[in-house]
Amino acid sequence: MNTLTVFRLGRVEYEDGLKLMHLFGEARLQERIGDALLLLEHPPVLTLGRAAKRENITATDARLSEEGVEVFDTNRGGDVTYHGPGQVVGYPILLLPPERRDVRRYVRDVERGLIQTLAAFGLTAGAIPKWPGVWLGQEGSPDARKIGAIGVHLSRWLTTHGFALNVNTNLEHFQLIVPCGIREAGVTSMQRELGHPVSVPDVEEVLAREFTQVFDAQRVDGTVDLRTVSVAVMHGRGLEARVLLLRRTPERGGFWQTVTGRLEPGESPVEAARREVAEETGLQLPVVDLAYRHAFALGDALPPKLVEEHGFTVHAAPDTQVRLGPEHDAFEWVDVPTALARLPFRGLRETVTRALKAPRP
Repeated sequence: MNTLTVFRLGRVEYEDGLKLMHLFGEARLQERIGDALLLLEHPPVLTLGRAAKRENITATDARLSEEGVEVFDTNRGGDVTYHGPGQVVGYPILLLPPERRDVRRYVRDVERGLIQTLAAFGLTAGAIPKWPGVWLGQEGSPDARKIGAIGVHLSRWLTTHGFALNVNTNLEHFQLIVPCGIREAGVTSMQRELGHPVSVPDVEEVLAREFTQVFDAQRVDGTVDLRTVSVAVMHGRGLEARVLLLRRTPERGGFWQTVTGRLEPGESPVEAARREVAEETGLQLPVVDLAYRHAFALGDALPPKLVEEHGFTVHAAPDTQVRLGPEHDAFEWVDVPTALARLPFRGLRETVTRALKAPRP
């Protein structure tokens, strides 16, 4: 029996999710890993499939910016869809065996995994042949409403992209688009249908169970390889705000970053953040938890090396003296636009963005 390794990653920035799909896919093609199912949540984004029509994004660029929603083109099938917090996104990375090499069968199997998951929570869902996805209500019924989107990509019988199941999703964000290009029907969530919020971890657990059954596999639970912290050291407010950037030594990449570092054995994230600030800058200051935790792949290693990072901030005085540690060869206090332009990774930029809004200790 094949194995299906299930990774429950929490928040993943969308571009980091694309990279994870690529790396897992390459590792699977090279048979360096078995089949995998990535379960995660994205920040608010609109994604366009190969058949997407731009006019199906009905919101203006200004409205999207106001709502904090980004737009991405993808190589999956389908039109435009929305991802956001409270929605479980699943990326099955499967190398289909010869007996399963049928695109329609694969899509039906993904639908079946979602339908069986919803049934476990008392919701009767099904497919509507003329429309993609998983639905509540019948074809032709005025109350037909989509609860799960499906958009897949297959190459050399390797599957990427996948599905999005609305659990506690902000349904108002679907008003920014014509979901999947379908104007005749609405969108719903498990929360709306059941009348109360639903535990995302509970839904992920059932999804893992049902997809393991649908694809005749033995489940294995995946884990992250490394836990890290990112700390934005700031001083000033508003337009006067400045961010401390550290430049890594050439042998460590030579790029600019915030304070970062790994958790040591037995160390909590807040303890690691406080220690890294002291070691990398010489500052002994209280740290503020930004409630920002996300996952990504470290570098381009195969198999992928998974990292879970926790974001913090530190507020320093304008005349603070910085003493660099051995990992960096320069530092600068820069304004926020400069910091966001220099930082090479989305997670670091998000840490800075959240630090601007954080309360002072």
